Amino acid sequence: MSDLPDEIWRQILEIGIRRSNFTYRDLCCVSISCRRLHRLSDDADLWSFLLSSDFPQSETTSSSGTVSASSSSPKLTYQIKFDRERTRKVAAHRRAVLRVESQIFVHSRNIQDMQMKLTEETQRMKAIVAELSNLRKVRQASVALNVWQPEVIRGWQKQMVGQCGIPVDARINTLEMDLRVCRQQIEGFNNACKNEKRRLDAAKERLGVMKYHPLQDYKSTSSGVDESNSQRKKLKKFCDSKAAGTNGKKLKLEDA
Repeated sequence: MSDLPDEIWRQILEIGIRRSNFTYRDLCCVSISCRRLHRLSDDADLWSFLLSSDFPQSETTSSSGTVSASSSSPKLTYQIKFDRERTRKVAAHRRAVLRVESQIFVHSRNIQDMQMKLTEETQRMKAIVAELSNLRKVRQASVALNVWQPEVIRGWQKQMVGQCGIPVDARINTLEMDLRVCRQQIEGFNNACKNEKRRLDAAKERLGVMKYHPLQDYKSTSSGVDESNSQRKKLKKFCDSKAAGTNGKKLKLEDA
């Protein structure tokens, strides 16, 4: 490496940037390898090419006076633009996270509303079924009055029919229609609630992917591994103590 002149190393870096997708990360890694490459990697032509490829010229012309003042140092200009782009991406990611969280809130609220409506419709259906059962008993009692029966049963049936002051058949037809409507409403609410839950699960999955952080996940997994290791050690100690106890008993039996 020391035998090669600086000009050849500069050409190698330039070829890597221009033709081999050599990024700013690669150039920074090369710069910390040794003092010589650190000096060569600060070449203005290299950073000018990275600046023009990573950030178009239109953004350069429309930038603020801070960037134009530092145009003599392409590396500093690249750093300023990179920090600004990173800040913009962080803000965009935060807005996307808030958007997904708002979608999760909306889906949860819709599910709660549907569950409340489903409960109301279920109670209404139970009331209709109870009234329909009573009216059918009244209709059976009115039909049974035309047949000979004991006086006690006949009096009870007359009392039941007398207490009903509405046309039984018409009311039964109305309740049967209402019951069919309630069942359709309940089925519709169940299907809508299932679809909303699927949307909620998809939104939660997207939020988990967006909030994924490898270091946090590593900490959680490492704590889980530590717990499993401690449990394994406890089990091993228990097995060793049990084996020692059985060996002691065998020795006592042999001595005896």
